[in-house]
Amino acid sequence: MSTSKLAPVIVITGTPGTGKTTHAELLAQESPIPLRHINVGDMVKEKGFYESFDDEWQSYTVDEDKLLDELEPLASEGGIILDWHTCDVFPERWADLVVVLRCNHTKLWDRLEKRDYPLKKIQENNEAEIMEVVIEEARSSYAPEIVVELQSEGTEDLESNVARIVQWIEAWKKDHAVSDS
Repeated sequence: MSTSKLAPVIVITGTPGTGKTTHAELLAQESPIPLRHINVGDMVKEKGFYESFDDEWQSYTVDEDKLLDELEPLASEGGIILDWHTCDVFPERWADLVVVLRCNHTKLWDRLEKRDYPLKKIQENNEAEIMEVVIEEARSSYAPEIVVELQSEGTEDLESNVARIVQWIEAWKKDHAVSDS
């Protein structure tokens, strides 16, 4: 990504139920430089960036071209947190940091049940977590030095993960000579 950005682009990804949105919201509040949280799944629904809805899986078939066209200018400016269950759709040049949240599959199952996900969807997401689908996506799509895997089991993890990302932002700021204006 361009070095003229005043703030980084951070991708927070993980299997549904790992705490992406909670992490992104807290990070947006705690960040030493302004970051805008973009819940990509909500954007897809709100702006109609999908081709169809799959009733069986209770999910949208995303129109990636429309989505990426919308996000491109935002990513070019920097200062965003992209929160989505997948990351390989985002061009490598966008991301300064890719955070993959992980969760014990038993805990994940409980979280997805509380969301009233259909059993088939809970099973699929649980299997994806066990098989490390999202972390493998991240590793195959981005430079290894920008991919970070963090556990997301509870409040303690949330707070320590956000503190760690804030430290990374401070280092990014220093490396990019961004002032506290």
